[in-house]
Amino acid sequence: MDDSIRELSLLADTAGAEVVDIIVPTIQRINVATFVGKGKVQELASRVKSNKADLVIFDDDLSNVQVRNIEKEVGCKLLDRSALILDIFARNARTATAKTQVELAQLEYLLPRLTRHWTHLSRQKGGIGMRGPGETQIETDRRLIGQRISSLKERLVKIDRQRTTQRKGRSKFTRVSLVGYTNAGKSTLMNELAGAGVLAENRLFATLDSTTRTVELLPGREVLLSDTVGFIRKLPHRLIESFKSTLDEVRESDILMHVMDASHRAFREHKAVVLRTLAELDVRDKATLLVFNKIDAIEDPEHLLALKNEFPDAAFVSCLRGIGLIELRDRLVSKIDSGFEEVDAIIPVSDQKSIAYIRKVAEVLEEQYTWGQIPYEGQTLGVVRLRYRVAPRYSDDLAALTIRYRDFQLVEEDTQPV
Repeated sequence: MDDSIRELSLLADTAGAEVVDIIVPTIQRINVATFVGKGKVQELASRVKSNKADLVIFDDDLSNVQVRNIEKEVGCKLLDRSALILDIFARNARTATAKTQVELAQLEYLLPRLTRHWTHLSRQKGGIGMRGPGETQIETDRRLIGQRISSLKERLVKIDRQRTTQRKGRSKFTRVSLVGYTNAGKSTLMNELAGAGVLAENRLFATLDSTTRTVELLPGREVLLSDTVGFIRKLPHRLIESFKSTLDEVRESDILMHVMDASHRAFREHKAVVLRTLAELDVRDKATLLVFNKIDAIEDPEHLLALKNEFPDAAFVSCLRGIGLIELRDRLVSKIDSGFEEVDAIIPVSDQKSIAYIRKVAEVLEEQYTWGQIPYEGQTLGVVRLRYRVAPRYSDDLAALTIRYRDFQLVEEDTQPV
């Protein structure tokens, strides 16, 4: 059994289904009507009957025509991979935000797949009087779904604004986001580092909501750590779009911690899937710390040693047993520090707005009050010389702020404090 089918079995188990049989067909050409060939559909129908199965799951996305034709032949319900993932997301959605995001993704998946077999939605609104002149039931259903999609999108825009406001209030902190393949151990790591009490289970997509907590890496060195939804191969694009407000935590972070299951034989494929998804979010080039989790599950010490030699800058941990977490903190601090820039700025003490902004977004290393002079105006006035460390996302901001005073000259002969 290849990894894709093994993962599909795990997805089915997560959704609450019992896998009774597996078919791995060889497809040379996709059949427009049934995806697989006629003979394979007949074999599928035979196995459904012999196993008394009531659900068939395909590992690929199917069109509404293909679903309808296969269901007619096999005599039971059929789901494709996207529908299965959406069902799991719906089961695990606990907050109003997650439920809204999942419902939007489900409706956008459903809209192009409406058929005449559809149980119409107008019953939810009374039915009579809902149908326009000459309008068929399926057109009514499409219109109602379209209206609901518009409503959900408006709700998510409001949620996005609220989260943007919340993130602005955290701007003085370095922001770190946990990313990775689903079930790699991100939530467990979040709990170990932050004591966050995030739900951490050994199943796929246990986490759908972004959780953010303050973590003290070293005395006086605090960061904001965010847990995010896990990625998976063939993740429906509409889910990425629906979860935009959640994934904005990734976009606006300073550092990514890419968590991988070191014990999984397909971790390289998982890593590639995560990198492709990050590229879709336009954050692939962001500073990243690789974290290999579940090293306690690696039976061969030589394999672990080979991984450490191959990825010398990565952290190797077992969140479940608390192994390697001190080294992880040290590596994270080093990764953060490597992106900071040290700057000297001379600013008039009268410009308290600029001074306050520097203190808000940067780490002030040294400050000295003295006198300064602007050559082209000949003014002598009190100034403050600030030496500070700043994260890359503020460098351009502060450069524009201080460029007005780049010609300041300190007055040597009179250095009494202001």
